[in-house]
Amino acid sequence: MSEEKLRAAICDVGRDLWVLGMVAANDGNISVRLDDGSILTTPTGVSKRDMTPEMMIRADINGVMIDSPLGIRPSSEFGMHLTCYRERPDIGAVVHAHPPYATAFACAHIPLDDYSLSEAVTFMGSVPCAGFATPGTNAVGESIKPFLAEHDTILLSNHGALTLGVDLTAAYFRMETLEHSAKVAFIARQLGGAKEIPRESIDFLTEVGRKMNIRHPGYKKYND
Repeated sequence: MSEEKLRAAICDVGRDLWVLGMVAANDGNISVRLDDGSILTTPTGVSKRDMTPEMMIRADINGVMIDSPLGIRPSSEFGMHLTCYRERPDIGAVVHAHPPYATAFACAHIPLDDYSLSEAVTFMGSVPCAGFATPGTNAVGESIKPFLAEHDTILLSNHGALTLGVDLTAAYFRMETLEHSAKVAFIARQLGGAKEIPRESIDFLTEVGRKMNIRHPGYKKYND
């Protein structure tokens, strides 16, 4: 996809996040790795509802600005995106948002690892909760490093959620799947708790996910 089309696609994803209530005000940030290795990312201080293609910023893998036509800076959390790209050469896009149900689990420091929803097991696997790090600091990138090798979806304690993908569509869809799964998990807890899928089925679904190039740690618990 051309850079021009990717700029427009980032705006589309931003509006989708806003419409679905996954971001408020100027929350969240989105980035895409271009073919030349540089990173296209969203501007700071702008609602995802109001972004336009010319607002996108291009920087190198070290965060050095290459192109910012309107003179806008990237989000203070751009460093978290760069950590993902440095640690995972396969990653083509990163989405950070504050979806309410997933963020509620993040605020409660509860990972989503009960293996009760088939689609979640296939397309995400267990979702860990990274330790708290002050937003906008280098500590956020450090907090997610231990999970990047095995996960494409990570909760950020007291903050929000992070999803990775081989492209922008994959990263965005993963955010939708995360929020849907968190909502189902929350409601199931009100009904007495979700019942886990049989272990052999978990292993089967995990393998299906791996064949789709989705990072899976296998059967792994974070809340024992």
